[in-house]
Amino acid sequence: MRVLVSVLLLAATLRAQPPNLPNTEELEQELKRFLDVFVVLRDQSADPLDLDAAFYHGAIPGMLRTLDPHSVFFDREQYEQLREMQKSVAKGFGSVVSVLPGRVIVLQTMNGSPSQKAGLAPGDEILAVNNIALQALTLDQLIEVLGATRQSQAHLVVKRPGTAGLMNFTLTPAELQAPSVDRAFLIAPGVGYVRATSFDEDTGTKLKDAIESLGGEKLKGLVLDLRDNPGGVVTSALDAASLFLKPGQRLLAARGRSSKTQEIDAPPLAHPYPFRMAVLVNGKTASAAEIVSGALQDHDRATVIGEPTFGKGLVQSVSPLHEGTGLALTTAFYYTPSGRSIQRPLRSGELSGVTQVKERPLHKTDSGRPVRGGGGIEPDIVVEPPPPSRLMYVLEASASFPNFATEYTRRVKPLPEDFDITSAILDEFRAWCSERRIRPGVADWTVDRDYIASRVKQEILNQGRSVAAGDEVEFKRDPVVRRAVQELSSATTPTSK
Repeated sequence: MRVLVSVLLLAATLRAQPPNLPNTEELEQELKRFLDVFVVLRDQSADPLDLDAAFYHGAIPGMLRTLDPHSVFFDREQYEQLREMQKSVAKGFGSVVSVLPGRVIVLQTMNGSPSQKAGLAPGDEILAVNNIALQALTLDQLIEVLGATRQSQAHLVVKRPGTAGLMNFTLTPAELQAPSVDRAFLIAPGVGYVRATSFDEDTGTKLKDAIESLGGEKLKGLVLDLRDNPGGVVTSALDAASLFLKPGQRLLAARGRSSKTQEIDAPPLAHPYPFRMAVLVNGKTASAAEIVSGALQDHDRATVIGEPTFGKGLVQSVSPLHEGTGLALTTAFYYTPSGRSIQRPLRSGELSGVTQVKERPLHKTDSGRPVRGGGGIEPDIVVEPPPPSRLMYVLEASASFPNFATEYTRRVKPLPEDFDITSAILDEFRAWCSERRIRPGVADWTVDRDYIASRVKQEILNQGRSVAAGDEVEFKRDPVVRRAVQELSSATTPTSK
């Protein structure tokens, strides 16, 4: 009865308020409607009424469903779990793997990590995790299984090329420091490439450090890769955007029905980099990453390239409630400098009093280019991944590239500093494929030869040197990155839609 008592006390308090406070008659009427239904259920339902279930899992979640899918109620156990998650640190085993349907192959183990200490090596194939065979699992199922192992001890069954029998490993997860800015190199003469995978507390600082390592203000251009970046700490995203925008330029606005509009500008002492920029985005670019993309696009500071972003621009507040429960409530929306709402239309409606988005309104950048709001950030230049050819699909699905690389790197140690793919290595790979009944025709091989050479080099570097070295090969092949470099090498301004 504790929940009902709280509701009744609230109603009594409202009636007892002095006359100079706001009129609460309407709220009292709404509470009476609720209590009328409750009394009927309590007195006449066939089974006794479980108050916790009725309120915590019925009435309150049902009320929140009329708002938006991100406003949720946490019962006592859920709220405690949320608080523990906020205090916890990232844990894992320190291995980088290639995940294919039914197959997980180790590419790299980090120095001092549980994976390296246990003896896992590049090229090892993980066959089972905690007695779950991986062969029949889909990609999504594999990712779910691998993710679930990060917080507790895991038993792995592993097949190592060239070794008879299977190997068993028991790994205990440890705290890991995964940098949010994890790649920085010159993608072309004078053009830097930097990838930010999230926005943590120090991402702005790490981004500046990465740019300085590549030449800082001496760079001619920068490709900032925010693809698959789910966001994170908004203040860190604002710090990042301030690296490229002039003092006083608008970064962000937050507006809600019952909260004061908040507008944030680049700090007066900002010293932005002068080089040209391209920002890469896709459907998994969200939240804080969209704030950065939108600010740079609205001020015509960068050309945004790739695919439309996710569209999450909500300000959420988590409030503790009675009896150890909690409430995550959408209290406002984020807007870009031109006034665009980042948030895509919500499935179940929006905040009370806010008009639901039916059409995506047009806004204009500083130079007058039209941009649309209310559904993420639309790129200035749309570049979608090309569909794979039949040969590419077969080679990727069979894990031919990492498997060949495993055999090659076990035989060729260490890799030469100037390692590159030669015709002899490609001929060796083609013969290796033929032994495994992958025998493409001359025309198919010729069409995909450049792709094959790049993938073979990437996987050999992944296992023989580092995943970072392999990534450089991949990004130079990436059509979105290539288009960005092309834009930065030209003398044009951002493309109008």
